[in-house]
Amino acid sequence: MRTIVSRLIRYKSSVPQTRFVSASSTGGRYLSTDSNKIDEPFNVEEAETVHVPPPLTEKLLVLGGNGFVGSHVCKEALDRGLSVSSLSRSGRSSLQEPWATRVTWHQGNLLSSDLLKDALDGVTSVISCVGGFGSNSYMYKINGTANINAIRAASEKGVKRFVYISAADFGLAKYLLSGYYEGKRAAETELLTRFAYGGIILRPGFIYGTRSVGNMKIPLGVFGSPMEMVLQQAKPLNQLPLVGPLFTPPVNVESVAKVAVRAATDPVFPPGIVDVHGIQRYSQQKSR
Repeated sequence: MRTIVSRLIRYKSSVPQTRFVSASSTGGRYLSTDSNKIDEPFNVEEAETVHVPPPLTEKLLVLGGNGFVGSHVCKEALDRGLSVSSLSRSGRSSLQEPWATRVTWHQGNLLSSDLLKDALDGVTSVISCVGGFGSNSYMYKINGTANINAIRAASEKGVKRFVYISAADFGLAKYLLSGYYEGKRAAETELLTRFAYGGIILRPGFIYGTRSVGNMKIPLGVFGSPMEMVLQQAKPLNQLPLVGPLFTPPVNVESVAKVAVRAATDPVFPPGIVDVHGIQRYSQQKSR
């Protein structure tokens, strides 16, 4: 509990009435006062102590919080002082890092709505990092159906904001991975319908950073960071037919996490779709 102590200052002296007098009678003074109570000290009394409850903590649910992107989202949210929980098929993260002990881990499948509703209790915002590859039917189910279930359940629970980490359109790739992109776009449509004022879609391209695989760390930034710097300057090439999307710059996983958490908690963050250039721009801004 925070304590605020206020002080009341009572002015005992009355406001003096000012009148003009001649300069000769006052030795050069042009103003005088009728009050004899000059320089009377103020009486200060201490007021009653008021107890103000602390502000409510934002509670964030990260779907897929033990994955590459999801783990960075959890860490970023904890650094921002949020209460964080995660729901994923494997449950607790295998990462042996201090921040992981501060997350409430739920094990469950987004295709099972009952487990999802329990995890949503008291949640104010959701970030979904759920996605995957495989056959076209599997990709549609994990990228589309699973996220659609989450969006509907969060809407029914009264969640205020929902951030979905989707994917940029890589042109020819969407024909080779039709289930992946069709699922992503179906989830995006559901989100913008259910969360017209609090739904944010992030569309990064290749996400780089240090990826942990067991006890081994893979520094994807070794080539991801230079590529980002080069392709940032090649933005006009994105407009080329067919091959343009291949020039989409990669983005650091920490930038994605930072923007995702801000979008989930900042009520003035605009709803809608944020492309890779928007992610880069927002990540460079100071968080509120």
